[in-house]
Amino acid sequence: MQDELNILSGETPVTMNGYNHLLQMEEHMYILDDVKNPRVFHNIFPYSEIPKIPFNDRIVPHKMPEQIWITDTTFRDGQQSRAPYTTEQIVTIYDMLHRLGGPNGLIRACEFFLYSKKDRDAVEKCMEKGYRYPEITSWIRASSEDFKLVKKIGLKETGILVSCSDYHIFLKLRMTRKQAMEHYLSIVRECLDQGISPRCHLEDITRSDVYGFVVPFCMELKKLMDEYKIPVKIRACDTMGYGVNFSGAVIPRSVQGIIYAINTNAGFPSELIEWHGHNDFYKAVVNSSTAWLYGASGVNTSLFGIGERTGNTPLEAMVFEYAQLRGSLDGMDTTVITELAEYYEKELGYHIPDNTPFAGSNFNVTRAGIHADGLLKNEEIYNIFDTGKFLKRPPRTVISNTSGLAGIAQWMNVYYSLPEDSQVSKHDGLVEELKTWVDSLYDEGRVTSITDKEMVDKINELCPGFGSGSGSAETSNG
Repeated sequence: MQDELNILSGETPVTMNGYNHLLQMEEHMYILDDVKNPRVFHNIFPYSEIPKIPFNDRIVPHKMPEQIWITDTTFRDGQQSRAPYTTEQIVTIYDMLHRLGGPNGLIRACEFFLYSKKDRDAVEKCMEKGYRYPEITSWIRASSEDFKLVKKIGLKETGILVSCSDYHIFLKLRMTRKQAMEHYLSIVRECLDQGISPRCHLEDITRSDVYGFVVPFCMELKKLMDEYKIPVKIRACDTMGYGVNFSGAVIPRSVQGIIYAINTNAGFPSELIEWHGHNDFYKAVVNSSTAWLYGASGVNTSLFGIGERTGNTPLEAMVFEYAQLRGSLDGMDTTVITELAEYYEKELGYHIPDNTPFAGSNFNVTRAGIHADGLLKNEEIYNIFDTGKFLKRPPRTVISNTSGLAGIAQWMNVYYSLPEDSQVSKHDGLVEELKTWVDSLYDEGRVTSITDKEMVDKINELCPGFGSGSGSAETSNG
């Protein structure tokens, strides 16, 4: 009763914070600031200069949710920057994502288009798999007909675009903030009327007026959720990659500031908040991890970061971020990442850049002889973790003029999968012969690395039958 009187009198109620068990009182009421002119933060984003990162040293507390997970947009945002996947390819990749996510479903959802027959066929075939995770969700235009299509197919959730910066509201949609909010709320209500859970994509949130539009809008969304008893999710979209993870940075660039505003000020629980990052400033991964640390349960990703412009947060990166933050993979099968990389290379003809972490051909390869010597003695010295165990990719060397005896020995042991008791050392006679041959090539003016095939041919010449029965010399890394 006292709380009701406080509200009626305009006083902010004092409540107990269930997180830190301290009395708290919010200092402001978050009401839509229906400005007459767009607020585009040209003091932070001067178009003729590099964007600025100002600070006010307002510190946001860590608030890691009890459960965190990964969602995937490979078939939506990822598909906007490459040739469309076939139905068969989508189903194959979806299968692999299910295996990668493991029994606990840490790859929680996959997002699909529904516009073409091919897309709808893929959705239906994936639904036939009967997997609980990744849950199949859609992304549609905000129209009544599209909502009916989602319901007809049998999906429980769909994404809806609700752009939230004045760049979009004023300059693209040609609306005021009030008009945009009313328009978005009417669309969300239509979706809820169909019994579908809306996932609201707050586009361009890192250039938005967080407390003048985003928080008041989210508070209205929460009212609709309470009215319909249907979950409404918030996807905070760093559309241009402007988000930063620096402590004390000013919103709207502060990732933790945005998550705090949605979680604490707008009252959305962590399990309904998701971060969607782009990599324009090389911050997609660290920003996604920051969203986890400060209260978002979900981070949205695409395989190998494939997405519009510089791409999205790479799914495989967040798998290993999860393991580092939680101390466990919690059932995720990381060897599937290597299978996916091989599938993209061989079946889709997509070349993953060689230096891509966890998936590129060179991510755990060394060319320096001094590094190879360390690997030969103990691979922990120069390998990030047991990549043979977690990715079925033991550390490798590439032979060049700097490889030395150790590099050649390391290459032979890995390429031929030699068991520990049969491995060659850098003092082996065959290794010394190969080193003499390698040196002669570079003395004659060679500048490129020596290929695996050249190495195998020379070994067969010097020692016919070497490695037979010791492993898969014909197929491993060749």
